[in-house]
Amino acid sequence: MLRPPVEPMLAQARESVPGVLPGGLAFEAKFDGYRALLFNPNRAGGAVLLQSRRGSLIQRHFPDLVAAARQLPDGLVLDGELVVWSGDRLSFEALQRRAVSGIRTVDDLAAKMPAHFIAFDVLQADSRELLTEPYERRRAVLENLFREHALTPPWTLCPMTTDPALAQEWLTSWTRVPGVEGVVIKGLRQRYVPGARAWFKVRRRETTEAVIGAVTGSLAQPQLLVLGRYDADHRLRPVGRTTPLRPDAARQLADHLTAYGPGHPWTGVRFRVTWGSREILDPTLVVPALVAEVSADTAVDRGACRHPLRYVRTAPGRHHRRRAAVRRRHETRRRLTGERLGSGSGGPEGSRHGVRQAPGPHVRAAAGRPAEEHRQHHAAAPAGPG
Repeated sequence: MLRPPVEPMLAQARESVPGVLPGGLAFEAKFDGYRALLFNPNRAGGAVLLQSRRGSLIQRHFPDLVAAARQLPDGLVLDGELVVWSGDRLSFEALQRRAVSGIRTVDDLAAKMPAHFIAFDVLQADSRELLTEPYERRRAVLENLFREHALTPPWTLCPMTTDPALAQEWLTSWTRVPGVEGVVIKGLRQRYVPGARAWFKVRRRETTEAVIGAVTGSLAQPQLLVLGRYDADHRLRPVGRTTPLRPDAARQLADHLTAYGPGHPWTGVRFRVTWGSREILDPTLVVPALVAEVSADTAVDRGACRHPLRYVRTAPGRHHRRRAAVRRRHETRRRLTGERLGSGSGGPEGSRHGVRQAPGPHVRAAAGRPAEEHRQHHAAAPAGPG
């Protein structure tokens, strides 16, 4: 019998689909939520437990899922993603509010922002562990579970295919919907190894632009960039930071960075090392006239990027001139009115990430497709070898 904590099996990031995994490839849609394991008790009256990726028990924040577990058979352990839908898109902000809700707000938030559990693996069924079973067998058990029990939301079967062409279509079209990140690739014969990073994930990435507002390290040897965008009121809003710069990129940028004195739009703003981290960066503020071209994935919350961006190059000069012109207008206004440049800024609200957004009812429909339709869909796809 499995009991929490159980380390979930993990995926390592790749730029492209790997060529070989045991038994051939299976592709699952990757949703942007909270990884969670659900333990349904093996006897009536037992407690339903919901475990986070790091091993914490979080079921008290999701009473709606605990109540819905009555649909599930006893002795079941599911692996999946907790999400909150807002119309035809996933809302990570709403999910965060659910995850930290207190006793006074938990029921109200559950009613206003119901959670869904997108199941992509089953680790135990009928009180029997399935960790040593190959993925294709576990997937068959999972599909049978949805079909036999006619499971409906908040329980959702994660879309899966063995057709690489269809997986590529998901990667290019479904990821235009906020909250759908890419695909996870698994081997049909892979066992479930807790804690092992033996799956692969490919996120959709797009090239976009942002203003360099600060750097860590020194101006002569910048280590990473803190980036922003101007909002409709010409205020520079932080949108994210880059991964560490390559030495050649750092040398190239060093020739164009200038320290900014008092009155920078981000004076007094605190930047965290990573999303959700308590560790604070100690950046040097620079003249916000240089525009960087960066590669970004689709994990965006209120205009800010949750994952580090990848620096590509300095953007063409026309963008540089446009941003510099905005800065000159601000400086002129400050001299004429005495207004502090950029006062009131410092948060990501109002900024735009630049990743295309499109309605995605087809994505939600697929994520909520009845088990029978999933089974027929997979049967139409070419089977993996072995």
